[in-house]
Amino acid sequence: MRRFDPDLWSAVYGTMICAAVGLPVLVVGARGGDLVTVPVAVWWLLFGGYVLTQTLCTWLDHRFGRPAIRGFLAAQVIIGAALALTAPRAGWTSILLIYTAALSVYVVSWPLTLAVIGLNTAVAMAAAGLGGQSAAAVAVTGVLYLLLQVASALGVLGQRRAEESNRRLSAAHTELRAAGVLLAESSRADERLRIARELHDLLGHQLTVLTLELETATHRADPAEHVARANQVARALLADVRATMGELRRRAPDLRGTLERIVADLPAPAVHLSIGADVRTDEARTAALIRCVQEVVTNAIRHAHATELWIDIRTGDDGGIRFEAHDDGPGAARVVMGNGLTGIVERVRELGGHARFDGRTGFRVTAEVPAP
Repeated sequence: MRRFDPDLWSAVYGTMICAAVGLPVLVVGARGGDLVTVPVAVWWLLFGGYVLTQTLCTWLDHRFGRPAIRGFLAAQVIIGAALALTAPRAGWTSILLIYTAALSVYVVSWPLTLAVIGLNTAVAMAAAGLGGQSAAAVAVTGVLYLLLQVASALGVLGQRRAEESNRRLSAAHTELRAAGVLLAESSRADERLRIARELHDLLGHQLTVLTLELETATHRADPAEHVARANQVARALLADVRATMGELRRRAPDLRGTLERIVADLPAPAVHLSIGADVRTDEARTAALIRCVQEVVTNAIRHAHATELWIDIRTGDDGGIRFEAHDDGPGAARVVMGNGLTGIVERVRELGGHARFDGRTGFRVTAEVPAP
C-alpha cells in the first residue's frame, strides 16, 4: 500500500479549491446574471490561464528549471489579481490570492513571498472597494486577507522546514546504521584475524614439527605402518587448520540482514530491497555494497525527491556481483558527481569493477564487481 503523502493531498485539495472558485461565475452566468466587469469569455480565458500556471507550479515543477517556475508564479500572481479585480462581486475569487501566497513559499524567497502578500492584500482591498463595500468593510477585508495569507505562508514554511529536517534525519540514520554495521564488522574481522593467528601459532607450528618428526622416524630402521599413518593424519590436520584460517579471514556478514537493517523504518522513500539467493560476497565486497546502498538511499532522500526506491543485488551473467538501484524521482539531465557518487566509483574500481549513472528517467545506479 502506498504511504500517505500530505504534500500530494495538499496539492489535490489546492487544485480543487482553485477550480471551485469559478463556480459562482458559472452558476450566475447560467442563470442570466453577470458578476464580471469584462467580457465573460475574457474572464474565463484568464481563469484558464490561472489554473494552467497553478498546475505547472504544483504538479509539473520538477520538469522545468527554477527560472521557468518563477515565471509561472509571476504569471499566476498577475492573473490572480486580474481575476479578483474583474469579478469583485463574485465573493470567492479573492481566495485565489491566499493560495498564490502559500504557493510562493515553495518557489521564491521569504522576502519575495512577503511582497506577494502585500500586493495581494492591496488587490483584495481594491476588489472589495469595486464591489461596493464601505471603507470600513474594505479595511476589514484587507486585514483579514493579510492575516490569512501570512498564516498560510507560515504554515507552508513550517511544513517545509519539518520536511527538510525529516530528510536530514533519515539520511543521518541511514549513514549511522551503515557506519555501525561496518564498525561492528571491522571488530569481528579483527577478532577472526586474531583467532586465525593464534591457531597458526599454537597448532600450525606444532603440527609441522610433528610431521617433521614422523618423517624422520619413517627413515629410520623398522618404520612402523602406524607411524606412516600418523604422518598422513598430521598432514591432514595441518591442511584443516590452514583451511580454517582461510575461512575465518574470508567469512563475511549476512548481507541481506545487514542491508535490511540499514533501510528499515525510513519515512521516505519506500525502499524495495531484492538480493539474489546465489549472491556470495567476501568482506571487501560486502563493505562496498553497504556503502553503495547507503549512498543511493541518502541521495534519494536529499536530492531525488523520490517516493519509491528499488535496490537489486544479484549474480551477473559472468558470475560477478551486479548492483542496480533506481527511484521514481524526476531525475536530472546532467548527473553531478558529488562525494557520494564519487565514493561509489572509487570503491567499485578498487574491486576491479565499474559503475555508471543515469538520470534521464529517475536516477539509476548500476555497478558490477568480479566474484570474490
